[in-house]
Amino acid sequence: MVLQKQFMQWAENIREHANVQARLVLWDGQHLDLGRFTTPLVTVYVKGTSALPYLLAPTMDKLGEAYVTGKIDFEGKLTDIINQGFVLAKNTVSGSRRNFQNFTKFFSHTKQEDKKAIQFHYDVSNEFYKLWLDRNMVYSCAYFENGNEDLDTAQLKKIDHILTKIKVNPGDSLLDIGCGWGALVLRAADKFGAKCVGITLSEKQHALATERVQQAGLQDRIEIRLQDYRDVEGQFDRITSVGMFEHVGRENLPKYFRRIHDLLKDDGLAMNHGITATDPDEADRNYGAGEFLDKYVFPHGELPHLSRAVHDMQSGGLEVIDVENLRRHYARTLDIWADNFEKQTPAIKSVIDAEHYRVWRIYLAGCAYAFMHDQICIYQVLCQKSGKRADSMEWSRRYIYH
Repeated sequence: MVLQKQFMQWAENIREHANVQARLVLWDGQHLDLGRFTTPLVTVYVKGTSALPYLLAPTMDKLGEAYVTGKIDFEGKLTDIINQGFVLAKNTVSGSRRNFQNFTKFFSHTKQEDKKAIQFHYDVSNEFYKLWLDRNMVYSCAYFENGNEDLDTAQLKKIDHILTKIKVNPGDSLLDIGCGWGALVLRAADKFGAKCVGITLSEKQHALATERVQQAGLQDRIEIRLQDYRDVEGQFDRITSVGMFEHVGRENLPKYFRRIHDLLKDDGLAMNHGITATDPDEADRNYGAGEFLDKYVFPHGELPHLSRAVHDMQSGGLEVIDVENLRRHYARTLDIWADNFEKQTPAIKSVIDAEHYRVWRIYLAGCAYAFMHDQICIYQVLCQKSGKRADSMEWSRRYIYH
């Protein structure tokens, strides 16, 4: 009774001061409006008293966990659900709680731990990813050159954008660190004539990527390996790392970039395409969203700020040549993924369990919100080995767009 009374007072305070466009429907049928409206944007079904502690401290990880574990449910457009969740968190989490993640997490990132974390995320099911990604299964930010491309076109343009930036020529050797289901190496070999090695720690990605290489008849130009980047030997003309360095760990970045340096030929080029923090102190200022991702989506993921990435590249012996912000592109990509996910709900529920469905549903939409509102960012950073003559670089970026 005390908890319920506290909850009623909390709801009244939200309605008066935050005006959240949501209606709570309690387990006993009672309705509580959290704002002033005729029709709510979002209806939240509170299944029982066990949900009340989550709602009384509505950080994004608490709201997400209450949804994932079935303590609450939502009705409304997914974008409205995410938007109103952030409105609730912003207006009700006290100042002392808003920066509860100001400390920086560091994980050890051993080979065994990294493999386990990668497989947790990427080995959900190949069939699952096929249902909402593009036809080439590119699970990274697309590139909407004109803003009106469909996802299939934008993903191919992203790959071509990267391969053009690093000036891949026929016969070049290319290493793709974190190759996913093989889309980039397939394109690099088929269109650009490169000889490619793609590495991944995901067994299911490795199996499907290998199958796709065989189906394309490109076994003579592409090798897919189940391998850690720390175990790769040799040198390559070109190196790509797309959506990979988020899994490396902040403290390991100098070693990671030094490894890229050592694997890169003296006249080679490398591209790092990765998600970054927008807070210069790398704190989680997203009202607990980072905590939710670490627990349910990306274990041990760590987002560095761009400044750290550039600093650690230089520490690793690499000179930054070009930096491009693709935040708008990832917001659009995630909007499309989230929309595809909603449309494929029956099929998705047939290949994953209810908890995974709920996790991924709010993860995709939540990330779209985060990129749209400058809570996280993504950059393509082009680099070469440090110490080269100035005339090793292009006069302008024009070559990228020809």
